[in-house]
Amino acid sequence: MNHEPLKLGIIGLGIMGERLMRAALAHGNTQVTAVWDPGAEAVARLASITPALSMSADAAAVIAKSDAVYIASPPASHIALGQQVLAAGRALFLEKPLASDLAAARAFVASAKGQRAAVNFPMASSPAIAQLQAWLAGIGPIRKLEITAAFATWPRGWQQGAAAWLSQRAEGGFTREVVSHFLFLAQRLVGPLTLDEARVSYPAGGGSETAIAARLSAGDVPVTISGGVGITLADDHNITRIQGTLGALRLRDWSFAERLSPLGTWHAAPDALPNEKMRPMTLGGQLDKLAALTRGEAVNLATLDEALAIQTVVEGIFAA
Repeated sequence: MNHEPLKLGIIGLGIMGERLMRAALAHGNTQVTAVWDPGAEAVARLASITPALSMSADAAAVIAKSDAVYIASPPASHIALGQQVLAAGRALFLEKPLASDLAAARAFVASAKGQRAAVNFPMASSPAIAQLQAWLAGIGPIRKLEITAAFATWPRGWQQGAAAWLSQRAEGGFTREVVSHFLFLAQRLVGPLTLDEARVSYPAGGGSETAIAARLSAGDVPVTISGGVGITLADDHNITRIQGTLGALRLRDWSFAERLSPLGTWHAAPDALPNEKMRPMTLGGQLDKLAALTRGEAVNLATLDEALAIQTVVEGIFAA
């Protein structure tokens, strides 16, 4: 069935806003209708991406021209902007986390029940995750998950333009920005997560965490997390291992779905791609589902409730 192109507005043209915008411009059934970012450098960035659009005057101008609005601004602004989008009757696609304040996030989710809203956890559309799910039956019931995340520096090299908030304890840190994605995956695989214990290391001052260790559970399935800065030469290295009763799977570096052979070696799916090549495919899938959500159809994008559950775990780790 053919549908009219999705009219997409974007608020916040940092790294995530630019990524989704480029994916939308390459997407066959999405039209970017308006963009707003109050930063002076964003005007030049928008011009470099497409000369067909000029920067909108404010968020209201974006909302007025759009069927759905993607909010990719810093977390402290998410709720106020999200409320504007929903109040105008538009579909909302929100970057995670929901907010910088957990109580405010809970109130927002409660107020948005029944409205067209989703959160951008791209693993909902990742071909690598689809491959892992196709392999799951072969490893038997899941008996444990292990999540590890390592970084040369934080923020990562390509995030330095957003270091003003990503490097700070109030809104930033790798647990919110990166580990939350793997918590989303774990939650989808084994169900609601309960935090049992956690340890967090911070630098002097107000900087974000430098190391975490946490133990969680989903029913009788244990889930462990470890992460740290300065423990790898790579910008970003992560592994999520899924141990079943009959075998094991893992997701490596975001996009490599791998199976453990009987000989103890890991083998990637034959069509596996590095994340920079898989990302456009994943974001294209997110846009397809956002269009369906906007039409009122059921989709498997991350819900506000799922995002709130993940944020609750993350903030619980920080409060430990």
